[in-house]
Amino acid sequence: MRTMKYIKRALEGRIRHAVERHKSVLLFGARQTGKTTLTSQFNPDLLISFIQPDIRQRYEKSPQLLSGEVEAVASKGKGKRPLVILDEVQKVPGILDVVQDLIDRGKADFVLTGSSARKLRRSAHVNLLPGRVSVFKLDPFSLSEFPAKDLEERLLYGSLPGILAVENLSDRESDLESYVTTYLEQEVRSEAVVRNLGHFARFLELAASESGHIVNLRKLSQEIGVAHTTIGAYYQILEDCLIVEKIEPLTQSKTRKKLTKSDKYLFFDLGVRRLAAKEGTKLSRDTMGRLFEQFVGLELLRAAHAKSQNTRVHFWRDPDGPEVDWVIDQEGVYTPVEVKWTDRPTPGDIRHLEVFLSEYPSGQSGYLVCQVPRQVKLSDKVVALPWQSLDELI
Repeated sequence: MRTMKYIKRALEGRIRHAVERHKSVLLFGARQTGKTTLTSQFNPDLLISFIQPDIRQRYEKSPQLLSGEVEAVASKGKGKRPLVILDEVQKVPGILDVVQDLIDRGKADFVLTGSSARKLRRSAHVNLLPGRVSVFKLDPFSLSEFPAKDLEERLLYGSLPGILAVENLSDRESDLESYVTTYLEQEVRSEAVVRNLGHFARFLELAASESGHIVNLRKLSQEIGVAHTTIGAYYQILEDCLIVEKIEPLTQSKTRKKLTKSDKYLFFDLGVRRLAAKEGTKLSRDTMGRLFEQFVGLELLRAAHAKSQNTRVHFWRDPDGPEVDWVIDQEGVYTPVEVKWTDRPTPGDIRHLEVFLSEYPSGQSGYLVCQVPRQVKLSDKVVALPWQSLDELI
């Protein structure tokens, strides 16, 4: 294990600004993405973690205990509004009624963290604090936060902070395997109340293998032996638990009537994806190319989460014609992004980008992300971009 100093997260400035404005914060992120490390930078007046069963049970039985504790801290603050951090708040959803009351009375500011949105979103009785909190999502390290010296290593082992802190690759493999076993298989299953654990385990493996591909629910249902509606529900479980992110296709077009309308799902971390898919480390060139495409998509999503609430990432595909791997949508202004596992791009690599730009006037330029050492102009509107510079696109 290498000793890692605190690495400033891209979200930190936006969260700090919200806290300074006395705006409470709800920070979502999968387990081990660094939520606790990030929130510790804010020097809370009161920190409560619901990870520990005895603490969790205490507040489940008496949520109003929090109100008394906050009032006691506030009385010592000489008029200063205390900052309270509640870690893994989804484990005690009933506490949010107390949080709302304290916010409404101006008694405290809160930073709430959660590694699952399932219990918060799926229950009609859970208070989601509408209008009272700013919501953020924390991802694994992006390239801008923790640059990659070795691209293939990042594709294979991902970028969870705890994994990047481990220098030995075989130890990283063991830690990723433990993550998949203890978190994905046990926690996600238990929270989701899955009836048939065997079916869900098989789904998890196939979903990891299909990450980045257009989803065919009926094909997966035939392979696993469950209804396609069940497959849809399983994907919703992974989405709620922040393990996958749904990528919707761009379907508006004045000229094309057959654009793909099915979604893609991306696993939140490539190392976790590989272990969940039960793949080894010796992968073919074609597979590495597909992982590279997912890597670019994840980096675009991470930049969007960190920098802008008004940016979306889509893909574009005509089953009978062109397709573009990723489309950055900044309030209706489209930037198409194609991904190629090459350091020698050719005109043929950008023909679909050119088609897209000709059909969508809002698009001013397109990018081919590849392994060139520096930017290369390929046409009037298309530039080949080194993968290390992905952060510049958003």
